Amino acid sequence: MTNHLPGVYIVSDSIGETAEMVVRAAASQFNSGNMEIRRVPNISDTDTLEEIVHHCQENGFMIAYTLVVDDLASFLKTEAEKAGVVCIDVLGPLIDAFKKVSDIEPKKEPGLLRKIDDMYYRRVEAVEFAVRYDDGKDPRGINLADVVLVGVSRTSKTPLSMYLAHKRIKVANVPLVPEVVPPEELFAAERGKVIGLIIQPEQLNHIRTERLKTLGLKGQATYANSERILEELEFANEIMKRLGCPVIDVTNKAVEETASKILEIYYRRISNV
Repeated sequence: MTNHLPGVYIVSDSIGETAEMVVRAAASQFNSGNMEIRRVPNISDTDTLEEIVHHCQENGFMIAYTLVVDDLASFLKTEAEKAGVVCIDVLGPLIDAFKKVSDIEPKKEPGLLRKIDDMYYRRVEAVEFAVRYDDGKDPRGINLADVVLVGVSRTSKTPLSMYLAHKRIKVANVPLVPEVVPPEELFAAERGKVIGLIIQPEQLNHIRTERLKTLGLKGQATYANSERILEELEFANEIMKRLGCPVIDVTNKAVEETASKILEIYYRRISNV
């Protein structure tokens, strides 16, 4: 009997990160920081498994595996038993438990966790993008964005940008203000990337008045003035006509409803690329 941990082959039909983390966590309970680990990812054939078992038998290694393809897992288990090699199924028992409790069949598809992680990081990246290029802070975002929203203040540009970011869509938004010349990048953007948001003046007046109240300001401020609102909307309409962009009326629409229309336009555009 040896007084040190054996080396471990990490065998996986994906990249093997999960099995290696579990092995290292278990090994840490034995204060074994110098244990040899050999990771063999993307297994797709029995010949490689047979060779691994042979190496383990000769060198006193054990095997920890995450093979979701039944045929490969069964082959490895059988060969390891024949050779007297300790072979641990890292995911199998937990998958079986989930199946038993839920009565749902597992997908048996390698690499799903990595796909989920990729989706998560794309979502985080899109949220950071929306914050960085919110409210026309940096016109360079127009070229980098999947979608660019334009409209007057309080047409839900920022809430829509954040909502779409959680769908992994990178959104920049640019306010349209009569006193500010729109960035040239808007007019050079790919057709269909820029989407205009309009709203009925009466609702915009109500929204802005309520906004001023929450800030402790008087509702008669220029920001909520009816003439000023009409001037801004007229300016925005002129810019949208120059852009030739799709336009969505957000009057009395929930963010989810407007976002659905934006996604339709976006997916239609990328499908035609």
